[in-house]
Amino acid sequence: MHDLTALIKRLEAAASRFEDMAQSLPDQSSQINGIPSVPRTVPTEDGTDQLGGTNLTPLHLFEPLPLAVEDFDKLINGDVKTYANMSEELGGLVAEQSSAVLRAFAAERKFLIITTRSKKPDIQSPIYMEILKELQSMMGSVRDLPEANRGSPLINHLTTVSEGIGILGWITIEPKPADYVTDIFSSAQYYGNRVLREYKDKDHAHVEWAQAFYRISKSLTAYVRQHYPKGIIWNNDGIEPEEALRQVQSGQTSSKAPSIHNANSPSAPPPPPPPLPSFDGPPPPPPMPTTNGMSTSRSGTSDMSGVFEQLSKGESVTAGLRKVDPSSQTHKNPSLRAGATVPTRSDSQNSAASPSGRGKSPVPGPKPNPGNMRTKKPPRKELDGNKWIIENYDSPAEGLIEIEATISQSILISRCTKTAIRVINKANAISLDNCAGVSLIVDSLVSAVDVIKCPAFALQVLGTLPTIMLDQVDGATIYLGTGSLGTEVFTSKCAAVNVNLPGRREEDDYRECPLPEQLKSVVRNGVLVSEIVDHAG
Repeated sequence: MHDLTALIKRLEAAASRFEDMAQSLPDQSSQINGIPSVPRTVPTEDGTDQLGGTNLTPLHLFEPLPLAVEDFDKLINGDVKTYANMSEELGGLVAEQSSAVLRAFAAERKFLIITTRSKKPDIQSPIYMEILKELQSMMGSVRDLPEANRGSPLINHLTTVSEGIGILGWITIEPKPADYVTDIFSSAQYYGNRVLREYKDKDHAHVEWAQAFYRISKSLTAYVRQHYPKGIIWNNDGIEPEEALRQVQSGQTSSKAPSIHNANSPSAPPPPPPPLPSFDGPPPPPPMPTTNGMSTSRSGTSDMSGVFEQLSKGESVTAGLRKVDPSSQTHKNPSLRAGATVPTRSDSQNSAASPSGRGKSPVPGPKPNPGNMRTKKPPRKELDGNKWIIENYDSPAEGLIEIEATISQSILISRCTKTAIRVINKANAISLDNCAGVSLIVDSLVSAVDVIKCPAFALQVLGTLPTIMLDQVDGATIYLGTGSLGTEVFTSKCAAVNVNLPGRREEDDYRECPLPEQLKSVVRNGVLVSEIVDHAG
């Protein structure tokens, strides 16, 4: 009896709260389809509040957020927030970069919300690029920090995050975005492992920081595999992309765009099937076919009773059909077949006429390249102290880029494409990072040429060069001179590397010597021995 009394009191309290809420709702003029529009809380424009925090509380709507967005919020408030808190403890540039990472995840969250409301836009259209604009900007902010602070003692920390932020580009990948996240993060681990080796015996806080950033990739991979195994899902019944973008930017809701449900998320029961037609009404006008029997079923309940009622009529359901006279049947009247024409399928938005008369789906447009999400920066050639910086050159109109270096100066070349660079005089060292199709000509160096992730790389040494180090280089051609035959070449995860040696006489051609790529490892007397595989023939 006591439990029943307590239950009644709780019900009365709940009813009182509902009455208070009903009084605070707006009038009928602000209702849409009979449902009042309720204010909601939304993230700030940049997705963050004060430094170190991100306002990612789910939007308070009558309809809940899609499960995919809710789980993305859990990822941000979990592993991403943990990484940001550890970055705050380290402080400085690391903390500043973590704030940009939070804003990038908030921008991607907005993108996911737009996909649940909007139809899929053309990936080449301006509105698609406008939807990606904020995410591109936030990712660019993350990448700018290590570029502007290469002398920082925490440059490996900054570069780890700069390389890893590219995992957010999975939203443009089909059909296996999860594999893309894994592949992109491998370059971040290269620098993250440097942090682990450097601080494992010095400051464990830095080790925990790197491990926290690694967990973001693992969680994001699991999230993508669960909700978007084949790529982003758009709302085919949604509103236009422009309207969805405007709503998300202004924090508005719309009851016109039905929420899209992921294949792995629970969904509402489907609507009842339409009833069988009565066949006693006039023929329906295109393109909205309706019959007299349809109107009666609209007011019925949302179960199968309407269908069973029609089925229970038996043969009487065909009572309204008209008998076709044999003179009107084409298979009995050859004259009708002679005068009839079979219409060809016209071109439409979703089909194209083929030579056989059958329509086929149009060829899908090219997929966006995640590399295009990077903001293109102007070329730069600058001497900063004792370091030359060359970056962002792409097939320069001036042709050869020349540098007159000194023995105390080092040269850093990054993000250049199809560029020829000439280093005059003896320099200290040269580093190349994330370039493609770069040709380098040097006189002499004190130290080494260090090349990382530079496909189609070419190097010519006119003088002396102690060391060449290649890491993740796919395709390299090296020309050594008579003074650099003692050069040591170190390779790691490389392919198609050829070293060209000069002939014995000046008029002789260069002799091409490919570096070995295949090794055989065997255990001999308890020791693992690796040998180069030599193919005869």
